[in-house]
Amino acid sequence: MAVAELFVGPVEPLPSEEEALDAYSATVSGVAERLLPAVSSLRVGRTEGRRPEGAGSAVALTREGLMITSAHVVDGATRGVAAFADGGEYDLEVVGTDPLSDLALVRARSARLEPVETGDADHLRVGQLVVAVGNPLGYAGSVTAGVVSGLGRSLPTRGGGSRRIVENVIQTDAALNPGNSGGALADSRARLVGINTAVAGVGLGLAVPLDGTTRRILNALNREGRVRRGYLGIAGGTQPLPPPAAERLGRKGAIGVIEVVEDSPAARAGLRPGDLIVEVGGQPISKAKELQGHMVGASIGRPLEIELLRDGRLIRLTAVPLELK
Repeated sequence: MAVAELFVGPVEPLPSEEEALDAYSATVSGVAERLLPAVSSLRVGRTEGRRPEGAGSAVALTREGLMITSAHVVDGATRGVAAFADGGEYDLEVVGTDPLSDLALVRARSARLEPVETGDADHLRVGQLVVAVGNPLGYAGSVTAGVVSGLGRSLPTRGGGSRRIVENVIQTDAALNPGNSGGALADSRARLVGINTAVAGVGLGLAVPLDGTTRRILNALNREGRVRRGYLGIAGGTQPLPPPAAERLGRKGAIGVIEVVEDSPAARAGLRPGDLIVEVGGQPISKAKELQGHMVGASIGRPLEIELLRDGRLIRLTAVPLELK
């Protein structure tokens, strides 16, 4: 008895399926081709006389060897090596670290690098394609792709005796593993929009966004090797404005003050729980990260004008931020 063949010939995809797959593959491949030469594998040691005991990734920012990575990757490093896809290996120098944002700058000595193009995480949207490039589990030059699965996440960090919440952290389902920390998260045009920092669960990775606030942090690290932060002494978050105030100001949200620390700059300026902060330093404000941006560097010890809504009235106060120790 003859047995009929179950499958005859290749199954041809529908044209629309083929085009979609080709477009997706072409995008991811293009991003990988652009980013792989700019992402290095880091090996760092923390005690003289011992083998390197830490690993991670870093992304080239300048041709002169300056790279961005995660602060926890190079925390306490006394030496290190940056290895690139072309086989080049360079001694590593830590330029500056900021544990409170989990960002650091390092330099690959004597290297001539191909820097990435930078983007702005503020323009990301949930569902947008992103590509992660790093060195997970020791596998150099690994590429994964996924989507932005959440925005506005919070990442608790600690530095010295201080704690801080990094706001607007990017959540992605692009697979991340140990060793991806410090690697690149890029959009479909190969622009750096985040630095991969943590694996929060299966299919859930977090990246520190590259935005206006983190750019100021990186510039401070490049200039001074550290970040000086101002301190107001309030706790709060985004709250909706009452409809009349929203219509008058042309926006919907403000920072609602929940707590004012006793004898803090905010307390001395007259801020109270229940106040709604609508403007700082002449700029509209509605999110905690926008206030944190004002606290980086220049505001310390200088009068800072704050406009707030209290009992339906707009009030202007002046606070002088102190340096956060």
